[in-house]
Parts: sequence; structure tokens; C-alpha cells
Amino acid sequence: MNDKGQGFDFMEMKSFLDEKVDAFNKISFIDDDPISVPHQFTERRDIEIAAFLTASIAWGNRKSILKSAGRMMDFLDNRPYEFVIGHTASDIKSLSKFVHRTFNGQDFISFIRCLSAAYHRHPSLEDLFLIAGGEEYPLSEAISRFRNDFFSAPHAARSEKHVSDPMSGSAAKRINMFLRWMVRHDNRGVDFGLWNKISPSALSIPLDVHSGNIARKLGLLSRKQNDQKAVLELDAVLRQFDRADPCKYDFALFGLGAIEGF
Repeated sequence: MNDKGQGFDFMEMKSFLDEKVDAFNKISFIDDDPISVPHQFTERRDIEIAAFLTASIAWGNRKSILKSAGRMMDFLDNRPYEFVIGHTASDIKSLSKFVHRTFNGQDFISFIRCLSAAYHRHPSLEDLFLIAGGEEYPLSEAISRFRNDFFSAPHAARSEKHVSDPMSGSAAKRINMFLRWMVRHDNRGVDFGLWNKISPSALSIPLDVHSGNIARKLGLLSRKQNDQKAVLELDAVLRQFDRADPCKYDFALFGLGAIEGF
């Protein structure tokens, strides 16, 4: 794909996508989206934990995701950080009853243990994405490093499949979505923008079936598989439209596919 894209008029496409970002990136988007779960909280670490757990099970039907994520918060007594830091053996055993598709109670317990270890080492999950000096580039390496750090605590080996590694070729849709929620800040009220050590310019699109299919229909993406190579190809195009905030186009691509049925 060349500088101005291939098979579309650059300025016309940018105008179209910007219009769709504006249409979907608004408060009304929250209610039916998984991001509504962390929006139930106000304390930074509660939001981080709720967002990370919700993003970790965000595949399949959105209603099912919302229901399961809500159950997760109920298991945590709707005080995620307090539970993560202060749970007893009896508390954590109760999580074994949870299941969402292939994410089961054993995975839930592993994630809480790993989160507990992370928060005992760092004040925020953001710190797990940073290397010495605060540099976060390239973000795919930062995600891979986060994954290794996160799973350094005792956990069930099966649980590792629920945090994808872009360095192994995965699109890492769920972790990229979590990062969008935490990093983007545009005063529209959807994404939280809680983190300031990672630049929005470093974010990658949370590539899924909807955004991938729409990107291909619009001529923005040629690769057929939704993998890391596809993410990098699409990233390169979206950064031409807005280098400072390329991930905002997730609203346009997802909205066109999942909401408008484009």
C-alpha cells in the first residue's frame, strides 16, 4: 500500500472515517459495550482491574461478555482492587465457579493471583508495560514484556493462552483493546485516558472480525488473516490519517461492522 493508500481516495476516506469516529465515539456507545463494566468504578485501580478482566474475556457475543464480566465483578464483591490485594484462601476458592467460554474458574484464580503480585510490585499495571527510561516502543514488545511479567507469579499454565503475545504473531486484540481504554484521552467520555506514560500514538488497533472485515472492504487492509502482520499493515494506513491518535479509528471500523452492518 502506498503513501495515499490503494484503491481509495485518501482525503475522502479520511473524511469518511473521521465522521464515523465522531458518530460512535460518544457516551451512548458505552452502554452496550464491554467498556461499560469498568465505567461502573471511579477509583483508578478498580478501573484498571475491571478493564483488564473484562478485556480478557472479550470475545464472542457482546451481551454474553457483559453478563460474564458483571458476574466477575460480583465475585470480587464489586471492589476489585480490595479483593485482589486482600483476598483470603476462601475468597479466591469461590472464583472456581466462574466460566466464560474457555476462560474458567482456574483461569480467574490465576489472573487474580497474578494481579495481586503485580500490584504488590507496582502502583499501576501501566508500569508493567514500560522498560527502563519509560520508553514503550514498539508496543508489541511492551505487550510481550507485560505478559512475561504478569505470568511471573504462580498460575495455571493453561491461563497463559488468555493473554496473547504479538511477538508470537498474534493480533493481541484483547490486550490492545485494554490499552486503548487506558491510554486514549480525548474528553469524549468513552476511553478513560488514565495512563500518561504511554503515548496514544503508540497504540495499535484492536483487530477483530468486525474491524478486519470492514478494513478489507474499504481497501485499507489486504492481508486475509487477523494476525500481527495484519495489525501492522492496518496501523501503517491509520497512522497516515492521524499519527497522534491512530487507534481512534477502532470506533469507525468496529461501529461500521458491528453496529451498522456495513
